[in-house]
Amino acid sequence: MSQPPTSDSTNQSWGGRFSEPTDAFVARFTASVDFDQRLAHHDIQGSRAHATMLARVGVLSEDERDAILAGLDEVQAEIEAGTFEWSVALEDVHMNIEARLTDKIGITGKKLHTGRSRNDQVATDIRLFLRDEIDTVAAELARLRQGLIALADHEADTIMPGFTHLQTAQPVTFGHHLLAWHEMLARDHERLLDCRKRVNVLPLGAAALAGTTYPIDRHVTAELLGFDRPAENSLDAVSDRDFAIEFTAFASTLLMHLSRMSEELVLWTSAQFDFIDLPDRFCTGSSIMPQKKNPDVPELVRGKTGRVYGHLMGMLTLMKSQPLAYNKDNQEDKEPLFDALTTAQDCLKAFADMVPAIEAKADNMREAARKGFSTATDLADYLVCRGVAFRDAHEIVGQSVAYGISADKDLSDMSLEELRRFSEVIEQDVFEVLTLEGSVAARNHIGGTAPDQVRAAAQRAREALATLTATDAPGDDR
Repeated sequence: MSQPPTSDSTNQSWGGRFSEPTDAFVARFTASVDFDQRLAHHDIQGSRAHATMLARVGVLSEDERDAILAGLDEVQAEIEAGTFEWSVALEDVHMNIEARLTDKIGITGKKLHTGRSRNDQVATDIRLFLRDEIDTVAAELARLRQGLIALADHEADTIMPGFTHLQTAQPVTFGHHLLAWHEMLARDHERLLDCRKRVNVLPLGAAALAGTTYPIDRHVTAELLGFDRPAENSLDAVSDRDFAIEFTAFASTLLMHLSRMSEELVLWTSAQFDFIDLPDRFCTGSSIMPQKKNPDVPELVRGKTGRVYGHLMGMLTLMKSQPLAYNKDNQEDKEPLFDALTTAQDCLKAFADMVPAIEAKADNMREAARKGFSTATDLADYLVCRGVAFRDAHEIVGQSVAYGISADKDLSDMSLEELRRFSEVIEQDVFEVLTLEGSVAARNHIGGTAPDQVRAAAQRAREALATLTATDAPGDDR
């Protein structure tokens, strides 16, 4: 194993300029190895490509390249086995790996860093890491969407109250409501895949900030690592963190949507609504109240949303005053990015597991839709179709609702004689539009809540998802 420098020594990767050692506290304060070792696999991946490219252009011999590649394999094996000794004195993941490589293969290990800097190296590592993680997030997002579509299709005929201002507005179907959730996630999915395109740009070769005098071929490196192209400007390449901010913005929007869904799940599982049941495995109990079944999973997702919002604000604030090019501030990009990523992945997994297991209490939903005069708009439309001006129809229906409140009767429970008190154009056929089934069936157009439209929308969503995942499936860029 390599022997890490003591606190009274300097980092051998840059120590030649310094006349005294780094203070022990400063060494710990400036080190990032405790968290950036998460990038180890991608750091080695980038180093393999860099060494291969250097050999192709003649900067390294083939023997040197082979020694470096073999040494990197050994280092990776140690990391995967958990026997690698990480040193704070070596600051970061990059210098820990390079030092161990040099221990193994000697001076040839020191040639690996030719034509690159830690500035372009870390930018490359983060992009490689985030690209792989985006693919994992996209797969979980697709799984959640599939579950939502299937549940919506199954509940296409289940009637529930639709709300505005959390007040009963008009009857809708549960399937239609679930597909509204799906629309949110479909936009998130597109945003994520669009973000991936801007992640997939190669910084390596920008070196510290100005490029390098060595005859490198950045297109070769980009091809080896599966990047779409090299970054155009060396200053921007090493200092850009837009891609990390963009992912964190995606995660914030995703969590906002999951939080909205969570709020409704929490409401619907309450005794006051009692619209759905969540399996016990997604809930917990109370230490004092034995009857309680708490919807902890959606509550916790709702709570974690603020955490991700905080990371987005932190990332934006981190970058807002940085001059070109690289600054040590950028070391602070990793922990918020890592945590936002892990949080988004965990919340997606929880929802993808939970949503297909939601059990609708159809009778309770239907009974709730009968309350609150949810077919009042249907009565107004009925009157308009019989020549009553809309504003007059609105007034007539308002009067009938006032009567219903005083008589404790829904519109559909009133007799024809009672309804005709408010307008003589009302005939027996009014009851066809005052039923819940008639109300939802009448919204039989694209985007409407009619059961046939819900089933058709579910099929379109299923096909669109299949097309999206087939078109944007990652290639061999991992």
